[in-house]
Amino acid sequence: MMNHIVLTGRLTADPVLRYTPTGIPVLDFTLAVSRRGKSSEGERDADFIDIVVWRKQAEICANYLKKGRLIGVEGRLEIDKFQGSDGQIHRKPRVVAYRVEFLGSKPKEAEEGISEEIEGFDEDAFVDDISSKIDIDTEGNK
Repeated sequence: MMNHIVLTGRLTADPVLRYTPTGIPVLDFTLAVSRRGKSSEGERDADFIDIVVWRKQAEICANYLKKGRLIGVEGRLEIDKFQGSDGQIHRKPRVVAYRVEFLGSKPKEAEEGISEEIEGFDEDAFVDDISSKIDIDTEGNK
């Protein structure tokens, strides 16, 4: 079975470094990932994905990641289960990252409140190019 996720997006806030009771570093942050198409209003929709990074990589990322930073994340999907104050069992998906790649810094325009695409990067062409290189067998044959 396969559980592999690759995401590219921007941090929505500065990440939070914490330590488990046994002293293991853990870094939590949320990644805004653009959807492929545009909404009916012509705007690009985004998904907000919770990410967790562990151990030494968590400490390294904590030193370099800030709100707005463009990164790539490779990891696996994990569903956290917890009991809410209402007594119900809730589930929350998150990605446990085993690789984080720093792709760029926050554009200067974003600091001034102006949203702008990264020059020279066409996400739709990138997705199409990657999709054409992946051979997916939907019948389950090897």
